[in-house]
Amino acid sequence: MGDRKVGRFKNWRMASAFAVLLIAASVMLAPHSAAQSCAAVDLVVAKGTQEPGYLGTIVGDPLYAAMREALPMSVGAYPVHYAANLTDLSSVGAGSADLVAHVAARAAACPDEEFILAGYSLGAGVVHAALGTVAGLPGVVRLPDELVDRVVVVLLFGDPLRLIGWPVPDRYLNRTADFCAAGDPVCGGGADPNAHTYYADFIGAAVGFSAAHV
Repeated sequence: MGDRKVGRFKNWRMASAFAVLLIAASVMLAPHSAAQSCAAVDLVVAKGTQEPGYLGTIVGDPLYAAMREALPMSVGAYPVHYAANLTDLSSVGAGSADLVAHVAARAAACPDEEFILAGYSLGAGVVHAALGTVAGLPGVVRLPDELVDRVVVVLLFGDPLRLIGWPVPDRYLNRTADFCAAGDPVCGGGADPNAHTYYADFIGAAVGFSAAHV
């Protein structure tokens, strides 16, 4: 009986140690989150519809990696939490609410932190909603006036509102870059659905635009 108790205790200790190692490894390997500490710039990304990845495999993840390498300051990142579902009318509103809540919380905690807002596809609609381009959708929350100047760059990729000629509000125009791939039907009325995923080629331009404004 005693040997079995000792054996169970040893197994428990081994399992606990293994769990600790797994947690530590996951923390070290996970992308750096803006929630960990104050950064000079916080990249806030709204992903496209059902897009995989931490910030999004098509735009957000490569954009963050390129910014961390190219910008001469610390860069944090935050993935906007929302359903990213075209069939859910409240999805965009929920995304705008999460984006605004995050920026407000970070701005209060980190007085010197500035923000780059990026949105791809449906995520561009989320950014538009947070900036005040669109209204009337369920749950939309707009960035308060006192935080407008903390947003130094807006990056839009495959933006569906571009197709209908809706730009961001005037106060954000000079710090906004809006990228649309040739043939993309979502932002440009093109005939190539695959073009809506061709945004890797715009990452360098987006980083260069950001570098000129931070």
